[in-house]
Amino acid sequence: MATRLLLISDTHIPGRARRLPDAVLRAADAADLVIHAGDWVAASVLDELAQHAEVFGVWGNNDGPDVRARLSEVARRTIDGVRVAVVHETGDARGRELRMDAAFAGADVLVFGHSHIPWDTVTPGGMRLLNPGSPTDRRRQPAHTMMTATLDSGAVGEVVLAEISPRGA
Repeated sequence: MATRLLLISDTHIPGRARRLPDAVLRAADAADLVIHAGDWVAASVLDELAQHAEVFGVWGNNDGPDVRARLSEVARRTIDGVRVAVVHETGDARGRELRMDAAFAGADVLVFGHSHIPWDTVTPGGMRLLNPGSPTDRRRQPAHTMMTATLDSGAVGEVVLAEISPRGA
């Protein structure tokens, strides 16, 4: 059976929203694993997501000591035969693919955040780069977003960028 993932980042709670959108919580209920690429801001977001699914994530530049005490800056895990890495920030979009090939050699997928800009590319080395955007702070993007993905027997299946309303209804 495939592993169903929910990918989110940059929730910025309570700064940008009081709570996670309903759509995120429903997607977490449908997921086997939630991957969060940092900027939770409040550790309570980690606790809330953990009530819906297993959580795997990293801290971001806006996270304080409560989040940093529980998570690392970079995380790696093999999930259903796929080598997954997670980091908050990857730097400038220009040259990202080559830099990430060097920084995360051996990873099949890198989930990242920070920019709030959805991103889905494949590096020259074959690594899939995924940024789910933000479900609570779209900045200059047209919509709040999250991603879902499936991993199955060493392969990345369908990856879907989902637009959600801020309240997620």
